[in-house]
Amino acid sequence: MLAADRGLLHWRARHGLGDAGLAEHAVQETLLRAWRSCSQFDARRGSVRTWLLAIERNVIIDIARARAARPFDTAWDEVGDLAAMPGADPDFVDGLVDGLLVAELLSRLPKAQREAVVEVILRDRAYREVAADFGVPVGTVKTRVHYALRSMRQLPLGA
Repeated sequence: MLAADRGLLHWRARHGLGDAGLAEHAVQETLLRAWRSCSQFDARRGSVRTWLLAIERNVIIDIARARAARPFDTAWDEVGDLAAMPGADPDFVDGLVDGLLVAELLSRLPKAQREAVVEVILRDRAYREVAADFGVPVGTVKTRVHYALRSMRQLPLGA
């Protein structure tokens, strides 16, 4: 797995869950589920990255549901004490680095491909919706995303 793939997984998990620790847990759970079901991967249906993003989406949903089912059970008078503890604020550095990595890779793509990736992958919108917004056929959006992701995998970082 490329660093860019791991960065993208972490960025999406952090964005979806709002917590660096949960994001790291989501990425590890995603990789564990992928490892357990690697025999089900079909390259004809998409790339490994797309497959991992689909697995991660399910992991994020599962984590969000679990959090909703078990609400935070600290008493209100303890919240102030917890917030004042060192390290209580989430570590934003990982999220910042992941975001910069994704931004750097996206900046190297042609505008049409970049816009398609942002809408379909990062904003998790359906191809059909994006195609309607762009005024192009669905196949065009799929092609743009495909070639953009392929290019991103081949781009050297920091160059």
